[in-house]
Amino acid sequence: MSFENIIFKIENNIATILFNRPKALNALNNALFDELDSALDMVEKNTDIRVLILTGTGEKAFVAGADISELSNMNPLQAKFFSRKGQKIFSKIEALPIPAIAAVNGFALGGGSEAALACDFIYASEKAIFGLPEITLGLIPGFGGTQRLARLVGNNLAKELVFTGKNIKADKALEYGIINKICAHENLMDEVLKTANLIAAKGRVALRAAKEVIQNGTAVDLETGCRIENDGFGIAMVSEDAKEGTSAFLEKRKPVFKGQLN
Repeated sequence: MSFENIIFKIENNIATILFNRPKALNALNNALFDELDSALDMVEKNTDIRVLILTGTGEKAFVAGADISELSNMNPLQAKFFSRKGQKIFSKIEALPIPAIAAVNGFALGGGSEAALACDFIYASEKAIFGLPEITLGLIPGFGGTQRLARLVGNNLAKELVFTGKNIKADKALEYGIINKICAHENLMDEVLKTANLIAAKGRVALRAAKEVIQNGTAVDLETGCRIENDGFGIAMVSEDAKEGTSAFLEKRKPVFKGQLN
């Protein structure tokens, strides 16, 4: 399948989706969302893929936000549908049965920050800029940003960032716990791929269980979370990957995981 607004590639069990509207700083519009939705469906159906990376083309931006030229012409109902489309697609990233890593190579503003927050974690270039500046346009974030940011950094800091609409550099995003790592700009993808390859070598069943347990368990009280972990552990234990992993340990060799979700 060919795309015009994204680039989609698979190599060594790792899928990469690049936002590809460099002249518009990779701004999100309906056409890009539709292509991203289709690409995510392809990722979910391809059992050879172990990790997804999201990044942007060009030197300036990951995603600089929603396409204001398109947004400004929407009536309230169209705007609501556009917001809901973005929420559903970013939730699809979050719900993937594999880990998703955001490689933020520049501006990640508005929808760009929201796309990155939907991933499991974020590596950022030293040139990265984050922000939810919608308030400066008389708007609020509409693709899940108010909810994911508050859950990540707490209500008070999220309110400050949303109410002021201010942008923050990578070092401040690291301090706030929004990102995991700052990389030299020219080494960003090398660092992301290093981590992605480390993850891709693990068992697909265990990765899916770990992701689901962390996401679902942290939304409830500790006792319920531990029960969710208990169920995930039991499911992972009966997988072929678990048999391979424990056998490899006892036989003092590297495991070869098949990645079957059973």
